[in-house]
Amino acid sequence: MAKRAHLITGGFPIGSHAGHDMDYVRIELLNQLYTAGYQTTSSSDFSQIGERLAECDLLLTYVAGPYPVDEQCEEIENWLRDGGKWFALHGTSGGRAARIGDGRRRGMVRLTHHSTLGAFFLNHPPIRKFRVQIENSEHPIFNDLPEYFDVEDELYLIEPYSDATPLMTTELPEDTSPPGFGFVYDEDTSIQADGKTRVLATERKVGVGSVVYVALGHCHSPANNSQPFVDESVSQDGETPKTFRGVWANQYFRKLIDNALDWAAA
Repeated sequence: MAKRAHLITGGFPIGSHAGHDMDYVRIELLNQLYTAGYQTTSSSDFSQIGERLAECDLLLTYVAGPYPVDEQCEEIENWLRDGGKWFALHGTSGGRAARIGDGRRRGMVRLTHHSTLGAFFLNHPPIRKFRVQIENSEHPIFNDLPEYFDVEDELYLIEPYSDATPLMTTELPEDTSPPGFGFVYDEDTSIQADGKTRVLATERKVGVGSVVYVALGHCHSPANNSQPFVDESVSQDGETPKTFRGVWANQYFRKLIDNALDWAAA
């Protein structure tokens, strides 16, 4: 019996890039799915998600804006409970942002889909280099991966939900975002008890299925770059690379995705 997947890649509004090279990611993920032997359907948002998941082993998402509304979350929960596997990347933990006061700054809105996912995005400082630490090497998505590896990426500040298990972490004692950069939040709920650890990946088990979220994955091209500057660990002059592939050029991240495709079909 063929392995089946549904891939969602896209920004908001539908058809926009939302600061990411969505076409590049879509092509790369489709290639990895094809190589892994999946038959794949594809869309740019969560419309008709219940129907699309009916015969699927895997839901794979890379989005910047689109999110499942309450009814769609219920359909995903039911599918997970019956054994479905959701592998979610990068901006999937975002969703809708609301303007703060009369200014131009915005803050993320906590919605039902964050509970379904098991993680909530607060903010990220400028693109930087950091070390990723694997916390559960027994999980099949980490097969043949080292205990830690270095990446260049947006370091997402993620609040893991209480029913989600941390899978990967990094260290960042404080949000290094310059004044006026990124999203506004009242409390840094992503910092862990030791005052330096940030969770970068989680797993939330639902019935006999589960959802794994990995915060890594920013990329852009000259046509869709929205990064005003980067950390000096990436570029000494702070100038943003016109084309940035980040973890998509990292062998360990690619292996992580391949492992996730095997995990979903197991």
